[in-house]
Amino acid sequence: MSGFFGKMLLAAGMVATLSGAAAAADMAPGEVATTYTVEGEFEDVRFALENAIVNRGLVIDYVSHIGDMLARTGADVGAKKDIYVKAQSMLFCSAVLSRAAMEADPANIAFCPYGVFVYETPDKPGAIVVGYRNLTETGDEASKKAIADVNTLLDDIVKEAAE
Repeated sequence: MSGFFGKMLLAAGMVATLSGAAAAADMAPGEVATTYTVEGEFEDVRFALENAIVNRGLVIDYVSHIGDMLARTGADVGAKKDIYVKAQSMLFCSAVLSRAAMEADPANIAFCPYGVFVYETPDKPGAIVVGYRNLTETGDEASKKAIADVNTLLDDIVKEAAE
């Protein structure tokens, strides 16, 4: 499969699961996402993720109910199985970090807004996965530092939600 959906499927296959206190800076090249798994209830972890964002003075711009959408459209696309019990992503930005990244390189607009996600699968009930898409540290040193700062923020948020 080529194009956008092919790239998304490839990216989904490259997701790396990390546990404990693994830092975003320790990720291997090419890893698309950093995830942490916590035992608990989906709604509790989702709420912790929301709080980890808003308690930093950040505003969630959009909540995508991915699990609901896939469940609702499954029959229409010939789905053979349920992927998630529940799944959501949250999009937000940081004026401070976004400005630093875009001042370093206007092309860094591609990284905004930032996204974090939380999901539970039918085959692992009670194992809630929380994570974020790793932003590629590109450009000159100022750009790389600014993007690394965003990755650090994202990692701090999802780790807090997984505690």
